[in-house]
Amino acid sequence: MQRYRFKKIDAFVMERSSGNPAGCIYLPSEDALSAEGMQQIARELSGCVSEVVYVYPDEGHTGLKFFSSEREVAFCGHGTIAAMYDLIKNDPVLSRDPVTRIHAGGQELLVRNEIAKADAVFISAPQPVEQKLSISRDCIAAALRIAPAEISEKHRIACINAGLATLIVPLDSLDTLLSIHPDQLHLKEFCLSNGIEIILVFSTVTSKAGNSYRTRVFAPIFGYLEDPATGSGNAALGYYLLKEDTWDGRMIAIEQGKSREHPNIIRLVSDASKVQRSVFFGGNAIVRIEGEYLLYP
Repeated sequence: MQRYRFKKIDAFVMERSSGNPAGCIYLPSEDALSAEGMQQIARELSGCVSEVVYVYPDEGHTGLKFFSSEREVAFCGHGTIAAMYDLIKNDPVLSRDPVTRIHAGGQELLVRNEIAKADAVFISAPQPVEQKLSISRDCIAAALRIAPAEISEKHRIACINAGLATLIVPLDSLDTLLSIHPDQLHLKEFCLSNGIEIILVFSTVTSKAGNSYRTRVFAPIFGYLEDPATGSGNAALGYYLLKEDTWDGRMIAIEQGKSREHPNIIRLVSDASKVQRSVFFGGNAIVRIEGEYLLYP
């Protein structure tokens, strides 16, 4: 039996929204637990959290690895928010630094500490890579179980990787967005056959004034149908909006989820670089469970 410090932390919690739960396991070093052990814990926590984040010291910084119940995940935005908000809030040294560097998904990312003034940390999303699409509108609509006419013609469909390969699908109607209920197995097959990791649908119509977009994110290849609050997916949307010149990079709030009245809120902001702009996604986190995880081989 092995013992590990453990927390269940909900990220992107806003007012009466439920946020997105992550399991956090704290390791003394990266090799303190094998990949098989990490996968075992993620399977055991299936249904309690969508992903497990493994947190460890890494060359003077913080290293993160992510696992869902089915596989290792290249990057997990809500897990990064959960782990780093909690670390910064409770570490006297980290809490004094306005910017912290972390290693995740083979990249060095920045974490901006804005807990004192905005009750949030902001994570720099990996630089975007746009993937060529050869999927028809009809095929995408069929995978989502909506009529092709429900996909907006005002905005283009795109696939942008900002940590995860994200198919971005614009919709005209908030009602359509809220009513989507794909078949998980069929959607998983669609994603795997087209090199897609998550699907983000968005609408410019929101439930509450002051918010800019409503999104929902589907992630069937990771063992569950829907992700209720997503850093990587909404960061991909941010890069998409910058490229489409429909966002100037100033702070916006994005509603996510299928609850009309109580969505989760993800904040996006971009830096002012004229060479290579970065999108930062931000939110808070709340610890729900704290203790030890006992791993039996």
